Amino acid sequence: MKVVQRFGPGHRILVTGGAGFVPSHLVDALLARGCTVVAVDNFVTGSKENVAHLAETSTFTLVEADISDGLPEHHPALAERFDAILHMASPASPTDFEKLPVEILRVGSVATLHLLDRAVADGARFLLASTSEAYGDPLEHPQRETYWGNVNPIGIRSVYDESKRFAEAATMAYHRSRGADVAIVRIFNTYGPRMRPDDGRAIPTFIAQSLRGEPITVHGTGDQTRSICYVDDLVRGILLLLDSTETGPVNCGTEHEMSMRRLAESIVSLCGSSSEVTYVTRAADDPKMRRPDLTRARELLDFKPEVTPEEGLRRTIAYFRDRLG
Repeated sequence: MKVVQRFGPGHRILVTGGAGFVPSHLVDALLARGCTVVAVDNFVTGSKENVAHLAETSTFTLVEADISDGLPEHHPALAERFDAILHMASPASPTDFEKLPVEILRVGSVATLHLLDRAVADGARFLLASTSEAYGDPLEHPQRETYWGNVNPIGIRSVYDESKRFAEAATMAYHRSRGADVAIVRIFNTYGPRMRPDDGRAIPTFIAQSLRGEPITVHGTGDQTRSICYVDDLVRGILLLLDSTETGPVNCGTEHEMSMRRLAESIVSLCGSSSEVTYVTRAADDPKMRRPDLTRARELLDFKPEVTPEEGLRRTIAYFRDRLG
């Protein structure tokens, strides 16, 4: 099925968390289409550096605000109607779950409701960035969108897992009861430039350790698997869903599944590092397997990842090498 571009010149798009890793790449892609983009971020985990190159772009506005308190009424860029709202805001790394638990819960719940109200008022398409974490530690492999998940509701990861599950429920409630034009994308493990080197996720951690010649710390036995997706592929998938009339949820990622041990060894090799792989205690509720079933994405959106793991990792390593010296 061919998706026709729906948003471009003349359209105003709101991106929450717009200075974050994935959202900042989405902002770039939307601006390249000719859209006018307003990004809102409170910089709890986002960085102004990620959008600094847009400082002189007349069609881009960056607003510092906490959307869990609602969109600031006084800002002129937020007063005009939006054609689409992409709710991308949320701390999303394992280290954030302990440091920012309430903030994560609020941005998944209260902020989602605020933004859905605005989407209904504006007649805007609302796209929710959900997550593969909605499946928890899955008992089904690969994970299809019809799988309800295996989530510990009171575990350390629950603040993120359950906030996204609530956000999905709220999105569908507004769709069914208030006619909101909505879409839900479930994002699988994504990596690339603009990740934080200290955010606790495997790829930036392994790269930073390799470049510094430090031991690579793999959790558990390293047998647990992930399917890694380069950010450019994810952005294409999200925009295909945005342009479509599909509601979802739709998985977005790749089927390049590998063990954490193999991922660590690959990064050491690509970095030309002498770092040795070591093993540390596995984190609580850390999923054993993670790979999306991409049937819906292929059939409904004609989505196909293009960047191989080796190429994506090379690009990401180059980015970190420039910044870590």
